[in-house]
Amino acid sequence: MMEIIADLHVHSRYAMACSSNITIKGMEATAQEKGITLLSAADFTHPLWIKEIEDNLEEDGSTGLYRVKGSSSGVRFVLGTELSTVYTGDDNKVKKIHHCVLMSRLDRVKVLNDMLSKYGNLSADGRPTLSVNAAELVDIIKSADQDSFIFPAHAWTPWFGVFGSMSGFDSLKDAYKERAKEIYAIETGLSSDPKMNWRISSLDRYALISNSDFHSLPKMGREANVFDIKSKTLSYRGIIEAIKEKSQSTFKRTIEFYPEEGKYHYDGHRNCNFSIDPQKESSQICPVCGKKLVIGVLHRVNDLADRPDGYVPKSAIPYVHLIPLIEVIGYVMGKSTYSKDVIAQREKLIGALGTEFDVLMHADYEAIKAASSDEIAQAIQNMRDDKVTLEPGYDGTYGKIDLLNREKPARPKPKQRGISQFLQ
Repeated sequence: MMEIIADLHVHSRYAMACSSNITIKGMEATAQEKGITLLSAADFTHPLWIKEIEDNLEEDGSTGLYRVKGSSSGVRFVLGTELSTVYTGDDNKVKKIHHCVLMSRLDRVKVLNDMLSKYGNLSADGRPTLSVNAAELVDIIKSADQDSFIFPAHAWTPWFGVFGSMSGFDSLKDAYKERAKEIYAIETGLSSDPKMNWRISSLDRYALISNSDFHSLPKMGREANVFDIKSKTLSYRGIIEAIKEKSQSTFKRTIEFYPEEGKYHYDGHRNCNFSIDPQKESSQICPVCGKKLVIGVLHRVNDLADRPDGYVPKSAIPYVHLIPLIEVIGYVMGKSTYSKDVIAQREKLIGALGTEFDVLMHADYEAIKAASSDEIAQAIQNMRDDKVTLEPGYDGTYGKIDLLNREKPARPKPKQRGISQFLQ
C-alpha cells in the first residue's frame, strides 16, 4: 500500500511564458518540498528539453518511470507532454484544442516526436502547435505507443479546452470521433472542479484528474491527484490502471484550486474590469465596450449540464480545495508571495511539520500555530473547512481568496464540501 501525490501535467523552461529557472533537478527538489512522489518530466517533444531528460534521468528499473541519476530521493518522473492542435472542424470553425500525453519509454517518445515533426515545428515551443485534428492525433500517438495515455488538457478553458466556449465541442465524441474510445480521463483545469463536472452525465465514464500545469516551480502541485497504489512498487502501469478503474480504493482524491480562483471562471472582460455571474445574469455583451464577453467555464458547464448543482455520482472520486502554502502566508502577512519574510515563514513551517502537503492537509492546528502564528493557522483551517470568501476570476484574471474573511464578500459563495471530511 503506497499513497502518492502525482502532478501529471507540467512544463519546462522551453514552453511559452515559463520560468527560465525550471530544471530537472529543480523539479525534483521542489517535488520533495511539496510532498509529490510522481511528476511529469514535461515537454518531451522539445529537442533541447528531451536532451536534458536524457542527461539527468534514468529508468527506474522496469517500472516505466524515471528517476534523477545518482539521487536517492523517492521522486519519480513519468514521460509526459502537452500538445496543441489547430484545425478546421466539421462546423467549418477553427478548433484549438490542448491534449496531454503520457508514455513509458523514451525510445517510443523519440518515434512519436519524429512523427509529430511532420505536423509542426517542435523546436518552436515546449507545447508545440500541430496542424492535425484530435482524432488523427490519437491515431498517431497510438501508432507510436499502444501503452500511451491521452487526456484533454484543462478541458473547459475558453480558447484551448475541448469544451471551451471559443473553439471547443459539446462532447468528447464530437472532438475525438471514433477515437474517443481511447480517452479515459479529462483534466478539469483550474477554473472548474469535480463538483461542476458531475453535473454532466456524459462525463461519468471518464476519470476527472487535476494537475498544476505549472509555468514556474512554486506552482507545482497547486492541483494534483492522490493515489493509493496496492503494490510495493510504483509503476507507470499501476498509475494508468488506477486512473482508468476510477476506484476510490486506489484513486483516493484530487487536490483542487478553488474554481473561483481560476482565470476563466466567470464571464467578463479583463480590459473593462467587468465580470458577471452567468447563473444570475444572462447578458453576453459588455456594458463598458459593447463587445461580446469572454464566456467562462461556469457558463459552459451550465450550457452542457443535465443535472442540478450539487449532484454527486455514485462513482465520484472525492476532492479537496487547497491553496499553495506560500500564497496562504503571503495573504496573512500582507506581503508579496515571494518576499523574504514569506519564504522564510514557509521554510520554517515545512522544517517543523514536514512537506507542504503535510502542513496544508494533515498538521495539527496547534502545531501550525506554534510554528507560525494564530492567523496562519486559522487561514489554513478556514481553507480546510471551505470557510473562505471568493471573488471569481474571469478573462485571464485570477480570482481572489479572502482566507480570514477580512472583507465583505461581493457575492455569496456557493456551498462547498470541506476538506475535513476527507482527512479524518
